[in-house]
Amino acid sequence: MKILVINAGSSSLKYQLFEMEGEQVLCSGIVERIGLENGIITHKTFDAEGNASKTKLELPIPNHNVGLNEVVNLLTDAENGVIQNTDDIEAVGHRVVHGGEFFNKTMLITADVEEKIKECFQLAPLHNPANLQGVLDCTKIFSKAKQVAVFDTAFHQTMPAKSYRYAIPTELYEKNGIRVYGMHGTSHKYVSETTIKYLGLEGKDSKVITVHLGNGCSMAAVRNGECIDTSMGFSPLDGLMMGTRSGDIDPAVVFYLMDKLDMKSEEVYDLLNKKSGMLGVTGDSDMRDIEDRFNAGDEVAILALHMYTYRIKKYIGAYMAALNGADAIVFTAGVGENDHGVRLLAANELEHLGVVVDEAKNHKLRASDIEEIHAADSKVKVLVVPTNEELEIAQQTLEVIG
Repeated sequence: MKILVINAGSSSLKYQLFEMEGEQVLCSGIVERIGLENGIITHKTFDAEGNASKTKLELPIPNHNVGLNEVVNLLTDAENGVIQNTDDIEAVGHRVVHGGEFFNKTMLITADVEEKIKECFQLAPLHNPANLQGVLDCTKIFSKAKQVAVFDTAFHQTMPAKSYRYAIPTELYEKNGIRVYGMHGTSHKYVSETTIKYLGLEGKDSKVITVHLGNGCSMAAVRNGECIDTSMGFSPLDGLMMGTRSGDIDPAVVFYLMDKLDMKSEEVYDLLNKKSGMLGVTGDSDMRDIEDRFNAGDEVAILALHMYTYRIKKYIGAYMAALNGADAIVFTAGVGENDHGVRLLAANELEHLGVVVDEAKNHKLRASDIEEIHAADSKVKVLVVPTNEELEIAQQTLEVIG
């Protein structure tokens, strides 16, 4: 069975095609600069051994529908295509950022599901409209395929009220849905389930802390495979310090910026989401460049990395308290999988909690599979588990359509 995974953004579209027997990736790619004259499509096909062939196209891509049709042309190309026609694809799994309180699991897309995704537009105005447009376009292009929605927020719907409620008037929750929703749920689910299986804890009491570090960052406390708390809140702005987002901040700062510095709400939103975090402190949002500056003794970069990792350390402590211990702390995503310096600073000096990192294992790591970076005497496992959100979406899609 062939399943296409779609992640539609406001001006981009990522995709990956799986042959689910053996979970082989047949092709993957990204359509960028949608809406502009100089759009770009980067497309890769893979043989049975995983060797890749790359194609890059530059052409006008006025909308998502045009972009998807160009992808279909690549998928069905006479020489390099991986399918005969669109009917070969039996299902399309869509990443949908926000499902609100409507969805706590993956859903076969119906007219009612589409309407509820629309109702969540106000909760994710930058993401949900594009996600829904991807659904509508794929419904037309892959007319015989079943369309499935995998929600980033669904994994966090197991949180108890004490975790997701804010201490504000109840009616704001009941009438307006203001609560903690969390993000990166697909990644946290994949990584926590992979860890539980790896440690042989399936069907047993398990406590896992997942640390997703990319340009966006979040953490989750997972008990017996279910999320009980997460760092992102009503929006992706909350929680950890990130590439361009501030993370946790006193709400009074917002009022100060507006009342004392005469900033408009749109300017504050832009400041906290796009001009803060590592970018705001260092002028740079790429962790590789910041690491180079850190190693060269740049005081600003040193401060920023300590700010970044100190906040991770605080959440580790908080989640170990919430879980009453932990079997494993798991690093994942671009920074979490590849930056040994960040992992060491975040998990170092936690011996009193039973966490001891082996610096040599951590430093030598080139994560392509699950790796253990804890010392022999560490009571808590410290792992690096590469995330695979696209595979998780494909697996959940297969599960839904049977």
